[in-house]
Amino acid sequence: MRAFGRFWWDFIVGDDPKIAAAVVLVLGGGAVAVAVTTGSWIAVLVGAALVAAFVITLVIDVRL
Repeated sequence: MRAFGRFWWDFIVGDDPKIAAAVVLVLGGGAVAVAVTTGSWIAVLVGAALVAAFVITLVIDVRL
């Protein structure tokens, strides 16, 4: 069971937990937005937010 948990932790989080946290936050915010409003434009915003979050975490890592 421990090895199974370690596999999933390594698969989801990988080397950078900041990227995993950003993806979870953006997807959670997107889920809330979909639940509150209706519209297909939300998918575009969530996709753009995922790309922006990834770029921001990469910039933070490069600067450090």
